[in-house]
Amino acid sequence: MKTRQIAILLYTAAFLCFLTGSVHAAEPNWPPSISIATASPGGTYHAYGAALAKILSRVLGVIVAEQPTEGPSQNIQLIESGWPQIGFVTLGVALEGWSGTGAWTSGREYRSMRALFPMYDSPFTFAVAKDSAIRSLADMAGKRMGVGPHGGTAGDYIPKFLAVLKLDANLVYGSWDELAAQLQAGKIDILAAVAGAPFPALAGLDAKKLVRLVGLGKSDIVALRLAIPELTPSTIPAGSYPSLMSDYQTVGLFNFAVAHKSLPDSLAYAIVDAVFKNHDELVMAHPAAAATIPANFSRNTFLPFHPGALRYYSGTMTRGVVQGD
Repeated sequence: MKTRQIAILLYTAAFLCFLTGSVHAAEPNWPPSISIATASPGGTYHAYGAALAKILSRVLGVIVAEQPTEGPSQNIQLIESGWPQIGFVTLGVALEGWSGTGAWTSGREYRSMRALFPMYDSPFTFAVAKDSAIRSLADMAGKRMGVGPHGGTAGDYIPKFLAVLKLDANLVYGSWDELAAQLQAGKIDILAAVAGAPFPALAGLDAKKLVRLVGLGKSDIVALRLAIPELTPSTIPAGSYPSLMSDYQTVGLFNFAVAHKSLPDSLAYAIVDAVFKNHDELVMAHPAAAATIPANFSRNTFLPFHPGALRYYSGTMTRGVVQGD
């Protein structure tokens, strides 16, 4: 029901843009407006999506709006319905949707999404109040843990983490801004995020010297990667947060922008081209976008690429310009 309500809101927002906007699509088969399903305020998707919408509106001649949602699983469900046209996903949740193995899918295979472009790695990050007695993941047993919205990657994966590590915790769901406020007020004990660093909600607390990060032990990382093979090694570099004096070793999931398969090929190509040509602007909006480069298209190993995106990558490989810088 919640997914249907958000879909209605997104349709309404796009219709208002169509009525009030003076921008016209650059191509006759392009829609007059595009919505990008992101996630809750306070998260990296939200900041990245706002910057992307601004770039695409300017470059494509189409009204593009960033729309907050509960996160990847809901984005996949919405895209399957045909609206919005673009959404952000972590590849782990996308794999659950594609194969119908995630609990949220009820066995349904979501096969309408097509990969557009790589975004960045999302490291799993655990933060507690600065004066907390929690020093390890084992200390989190029985504690109140904020994991973001139900449809987000943390909301999906943290229960799996806890099962692998044989830990019980009281999971608390909500927007990242809300959960950050709850951690500051002492209403929850831990913030467990899966997002590009620096994570806006966490960065705000860290800037006030209110939190510290709790790292994963080597045995935790090994156990998690053996049990959940889509996880990859991930590092948050020292200095990503003012209080982070050394690299934070963890696991992560890579993020991709996906589109409905019906998106016109020429529009998909233009979107990918605009993203990479305006890379610096994305990085200014959020440092995680440094990984939004053509070479990272190879991080996707199972989703079909949209034909328009595939044409872009085929062309760049032919010209020999798919590189890491």
